[in-house]
Amino acid sequence: MKTTATLAAVLLMTSSLSVSAETLRWARAGDSLTLDPHAQNEGPTHTLAHQIYEPLIIRDMTGAFQAALATDWAPKEGDPNVWVFNLRQGVTFHDGADFTAEDVVFSINRAQSEDSDMKELLNSIVEVRAVDDHTVEFVTDGPNPILPSNLTNLFMMDKGWAEANNAVEVQDVEGGEKTFATTNTNGTGAYVLVSREPDVKTVLKANDNYWGKGEFPLQVTEIVYTPIQNAATRVAALLSGEVDFIQDVPVQDLTRVANTDGLVVKTAPQNRVIFFGMNMGAADLKNDNVDGANPLADVRVRKAMSMAINRDAIKQVVMRGQSQPAGMIAPPFVNGWTAEMDSSSMTDVEAAKALMAEAGYADGFSIQLDCPNDRYVNDEAICQAAVGMLAQIGVTVNLDAKPKAQHFPLITNDETDFYMLGWGVPTYDSEYIFNFLVHTRGEDRGSWNGTGFSNADVDAKIVSLASETDLKARNATIGEIWQVVQDEQLYIPIHHQVLNWGMTDKVGIEVSPEDDPKMKFFTMN
Repeated sequence: MKTTATLAAVLLMTSSLSVSAETLRWARAGDSLTLDPHAQNEGPTHTLAHQIYEPLIIRDMTGAFQAALATDWAPKEGDPNVWVFNLRQGVTFHDGADFTAEDVVFSINRAQSEDSDMKELLNSIVEVRAVDDHTVEFVTDGPNPILPSNLTNLFMMDKGWAEANNAVEVQDVEGGEKTFATTNTNGTGAYVLVSREPDVKTVLKANDNYWGKGEFPLQVTEIVYTPIQNAATRVAALLSGEVDFIQDVPVQDLTRVANTDGLVVKTAPQNRVIFFGMNMGAADLKNDNVDGANPLADVRVRKAMSMAINRDAIKQVVMRGQSQPAGMIAPPFVNGWTAEMDSSSMTDVEAAKALMAEAGYADGFSIQLDCPNDRYVNDEAICQAAVGMLAQIGVTVNLDAKPKAQHFPLITNDETDFYMLGWGVPTYDSEYIFNFLVHTRGEDRGSWNGTGFSNADVDAKIVSLASETDLKARNATIGEIWQVVQDEQLYIPIHHQVLNWGMTDKVGIEVSPEDDPKMKFFTMN
């Protein structure tokens, strides 16, 4: 981790450069994990990628669909198992190569491969075929009414560039692999990579040959992106004018920033839930003091731990009012969310103690909580608060907080028993949550299900969602799956996150519910 002094030096150096009015100096708590567009399904990683690469369809700053590399799309007449995408003509990659249907076929096949973190989004696709240079057909395993929703973060790569640079295979992030695509790019997006120093600084410049001229403001001509993990340093950079825009204003500094001349804070609910996951599937846990048994395997223990968490206290004390307590791991934006389930988390320490005793853990147990410290708003502080709350029912928690680059592999590699995770839903549909977090972990689903939960009936229902065209029946199945998730207490929901973007008054943009600013939409006054 960079020290505050080192980060300040980087910012000072950056601010001393000759910059024009069109330069946007941007900071947030954490960096992109990689530049390989299919290696990590993670918010900050996608956000940086969106400046450089493009999907067939994007969501604009309100969350609505907007044509990108595809101009239109629809099921094929007479064959509901096929979606037809017409591609934008005259688009070139940053190196001048033409964008064609061949690149779409290559990119989808690449994103479906074993090391891709995007494959769960594509598991209904059995074939992608190029009809001609500007027409692509997606063949699905049964009609898939929400296929377009799964493609908004699925970036298109240049097949020829990937082959020439030995980047055909997706980077194996969990295995520690580095490839040419880890630090080099060739997209069709509005910005071209100039330089990349991971965790220090990334510089982008405007793509002079961008197809979107006249369709987007494109007033930002240079982006200087500096990850600043330390909250005080990040705010100081905004207050001093060293950066123009930060995505994550700390809740304790909202009033200070908003009351500073020349600065603006914009706030909106985020399409993201913060929660704890519990390893209920292991026969014995690695990081507890119970020999030969797994206390988390008992649903009474899981429910007791949830009942010990005081979400209102976290909202008021830790989040300064900037959160919405949650009872399910779906945001209100998402199809399948219900107010009844979302208000179901209740704090009752005495009832929780009774459940612990009933499960045979009246004296409690100890366990390690793994937590990121540079990914979510006040992530480590939330974990610290939970430590004290769980102690009230005899659960002694040893907190281990670390940067997200070290934290996330613990979940995907089954190396944590109790962990924090936040989940956004770019498809706005519960199937996305179920595919990644509820389905049995396997080759094409369940990659972020660190709970060990496995239920064949639930798995079958999840798979059926991809091809169910009767929306009433589909929503009924979604409700049945959610009931199991709630009854089994697979996760401990904490809250729906609230976004606070801070910026100078020369920057014009509204907060995206996806927390994914696309700089081509920005205006610069």
